[in-house]
Amino acid sequence: MAKNELNDNDDRPLNSYAKYSGLGFQMIAIIGIFAYAGYKIDKAAHHDVQWVTAMLSLIGVFISLYIIIRSVKNN
Repeated sequence: MAKNELNDNDDRPLNSYAKYSGLGFQMIAIIGIFAYAGYKIDKAAHHDVQWVTAMLSLIGVFISLYIIIRSVKNN
């Protein structure tokens, strides 16, 4: 089987669904890790307002959006 024939089968809806649902889980994981790290930093520093959690959560959102846009743009 030629390499082009394998790529033609990748256009099935199931593969697209699996790819994009994987991106969603990846986005959740990235934001969750950054938010958890910020929470731990705020807790260790005894901050009244959790600025580090908020900032790291936003950084996680921007990183995950960058990864998703780059992934969708490549396909």
